[in-house]
Amino acid sequence: MSRTRRRSKVYKLGIRLALYTSVLSAGVSYLLMWLVFEMNTDQVLTIALSLLLGIFITTYIVSFALQFRRIQVLEQVSKNISKKRFEEIEDLRTLYDDELDYIIKHLIKSSRTVEREIQRLNRIENYRKEFIGDISHELKTPIFAIQGFIETLLNGALEDEEVNRAFLQKAMRNVNRLIYLTKDLMEISKLETGELKSEIEDIYLFDIVKETVESLNYKAEKEKIQLTIYPFDRNTQIRADKNQLKQVLINLIENGIKYNVQGGKVEVLLKETEKNPQKLTLSVSDTGMGIDEADLPRVTERFFRVDKSRSRERGGTGLGLAIVKHIIEAHGEQLKIKSEPNKGSIFSITLTRVNLPEQLDA
Repeated sequence: MSRTRRRSKVYKLGIRLALYTSVLSAGVSYLLMWLVFEMNTDQVLTIALSLLLGIFITTYIVSFALQFRRIQVLEQVSKNISKKRFEEIEDLRTLYDDELDYIIKHLIKSSRTVEREIQRLNRIENYRKEFIGDISHELKTPIFAIQGFIETLLNGALEDEEVNRAFLQKAMRNVNRLIYLTKDLMEISKLETGELKSEIEDIYLFDIVKETVESLNYKAEKEKIQLTIYPFDRNTQIRADKNQLKQVLINLIENGIKYNVQGGKVEVLLKETEKNPQKLTLSVSDTGMGIDEADLPRVTERFFRVDKSRSRERGGTGLGLAIVKHIIEAHGEQLKIKSEPNKGSIFSITLTRVNLPEQLDA
């Protein structure tokens, strides 16, 4: 219906253009015939009026054919942009290749750019709402726990040394959980919004792996977990962000320790990729509780936990694997997960090698 109304509108620009052209042409013709050719006034007036009418109609028709449809497109695109309603507009390809064609082409391109930007802002807004909802839900548990312990102490338990010490220890565990949660929330927020950029450089992989494993040995010993690095070439260099890769390894190894069984193992292994010698696969395997096949697609989602009660008990925030996924994808690499319940899990990441072995160079 709106399209019919648009087509029925009077082409005012064409009328104005035809009127100005015809009046000017008829006026000049009148003066020439009257002054130069000294024709009869009645004849001159008749010819001038005939010229005026003919030029008016001709100019209007030519202007309408050349411009009206393209002006309608300009109007439609500009209205769509102002109303944030985007329809598929075909690219008008004419033989004129004039300024009007140029404006139409760039306005349509601008319309599509605005549409993509609005979609991006909508995604960010949806992410913000979802993120705030997740945060508020996750913060409630430790905050209410701390509040409960403090209220109990204030209501009389403070005088009992055994009770107050136990309650303070529990409150401290929840405070630590809030600290870890806040740190991980800041990290995942920066990663998901693109604020945190990767500083890619050539680094020695063995140094990063060794440093990370040594920093987590105390946790493994405390949980009676055997933490092992399978030997690999110390001169192996990769392209990655040193700090972010270390964060990935910390999260994967800590998960392997956290969700393992007493006396279990966590092993770090580097393998070459047969099909692509430029790629390496770094794996962190454990002998822990494992993950059901149905849960595997969701383990990298924010705040998803396979065993919620055990995760909270051990201080898990539900953000570790989400952080790993974002860092690996920002590097243009892949994260692969294999797992069997009660047998363990293998988390593998691909890495890009800098220096090829001598036998491959030869």
